[in-house]
Amino acid sequence: MIFAKKAVLGTVALLASLAVTPVLAQGTLRIGMTASDIPLTTGQTDQGGEGMRFMGYTVYDGLINWDLSSADKASGLVPGLATSWEVDKADPTRWVFKLRDGVKFHDGSDFTADAVIWNIEKLLNDKSPQYDSKQAAQGRSRIPAVASYKALDPKTVEIRTKTPDAFLPYQISWVMMSSPAQWEKLGKDWNKFAQTPSGTGPWKVTAFQPQTRAELSPNKDYWDKARVPKLDKMVLLPIPETATRTAALRSGQVDWIESPSPDAVPSLEKAGLKIVSNAYPHNWTWHLSMVEGSPWTDIRVRKAANLAVDRDGLKVLLNGLMIPAKGFVTPGSPWFGKPTFDVKFDPEAAKKLLAEAGFSKAKPVTAKILISSSGSGQMQPLAMNEYIQQNLADVGIKVEFEVAEWNTLINLWRAGAKSDLAKGGNGINFTYFIQDPFTAFIRHLDSKLVAPNGTNWGYYQNPEMDALLEKARTTFDAREQDAVLQKIHEKIVNDALFLFVTHDVAPRAMSPKVTGFVQAQNWFQDFSPITMK
Repeated sequence: MIFAKKAVLGTVALLASLAVTPVLAQGTLRIGMTASDIPLTTGQTDQGGEGMRFMGYTVYDGLINWDLSSADKASGLVPGLATSWEVDKADPTRWVFKLRDGVKFHDGSDFTADAVIWNIEKLLNDKSPQYDSKQAAQGRSRIPAVASYKALDPKTVEIRTKTPDAFLPYQISWVMMSSPAQWEKLGKDWNKFAQTPSGTGPWKVTAFQPQTRAELSPNKDYWDKARVPKLDKMVLLPIPETATRTAALRSGQVDWIESPSPDAVPSLEKAGLKIVSNAYPHNWTWHLSMVEGSPWTDIRVRKAANLAVDRDGLKVLLNGLMIPAKGFVTPGSPWFGKPTFDVKFDPEAAKKLLAEAGFSKAKPVTAKILISSSGSGQMQPLAMNEYIQQNLADVGIKVEFEVAEWNTLINLWRAGAKSDLAKGGNGINFTYFIQDPFTAFIRHLDSKLVAPNGTNWGYYQNPEMDALLEKARTTFDAREQDAVLQKIHEKIVNDALFLFVTHDVAPRAMSPKVTGFVQAQNWFQDFSPITMK
């Protein structure tokens, strides 16, 4: 059984705090996040994808942004602080970015090519005065292709990659642009910057109390006039416990909660609250260790685990709020391909594979999995993991859990399976953004990206996969690239490199007063069109 060590910690105090919060203006939206703290406010956020959702693409921009305007189609990249970017046909390691005119940071200073270089240096150059280890921990692994960078003129930036890499634009979209002038003004102190941050985004941070709340107000001078927020204010509240979030919504103390408890959905709807969800590129997996001594180095054990999970039963547990996994990406993805291993519920086939590997219910495989108690994209991790734990026990795989707070689990993930921090864990329950080829495949599978160089947590190293990844990176034609990505995904599934469980549908519960929200098929969302009745 799983016990959330801090399941009720702070619940009474938090509800009391919310209860005394004064009634806010009609144009104020109050959001209960799953995070246990306010995401890092300096640019590169922590708290996983939820951090970027609420404190990344709100307060900041990248050179390249995501189109978050549609609920009906997958999001694509769009110009952000760069109006265009292109690879040099004569030298595919050289990219040129043309910057947008007239953009200012919240403090009034100009956004220029020098600011771009300064922001890349804050992540990659530990000798630069502005280098920030906290932001580097969040952003460095997102841009492993970058070899060098320079300003060609005030509105043009050159970035060179270590080798030809067609996926650089996706990587660059993760780099949030903080104000060099504000950092200088505050004594070159990132801690002070965190209190009064300055980006170029559609929202400004106007109040900030760690672990308690953050208040964001519209940037009326935002460069994209169509995305100037319509609300007067947005308030972010960290409420990691599902029951507490739900209670806060029911009582009217917040207007919106992330990831409501599935069993509460019917009663929330009956009470007139809205449930909004959408398919989006995100999976819920166990990332398996391939380190010597791990039980998952045996493909028969990996396949048996995948055949032991009753995903339809899990869907009932989640009140329908999931898409059962058939692989790392959904069957509708252009990268799915035609894998030969069918990910399904077949416990008898699982027992047969385990018997071939020398295991049974009487002599079980033993595994230790690192999991979180809550967190961005983790859905309902305690209940879901407990369900899977029982499924696996039924066929002869005995699992114990190490439960950690979400941000701690992120650090364990970055440290890798060989780290002492993993406490002997040979698997980690982690949810993955799978919207672009780098974050979907390369960062997990490239043998060069094992810790500390990247987030290949399980130390998977396979020459055939490396060759496929290199081919995908150096294929700039979209159709040809998709064909290579299909082969990559086929190998992921056929070799059962992960425990494939589900794809999230990102449910949110909110007051009927919330209008204008369009839930994009993306980790990130646009809060600018929202109004309150």
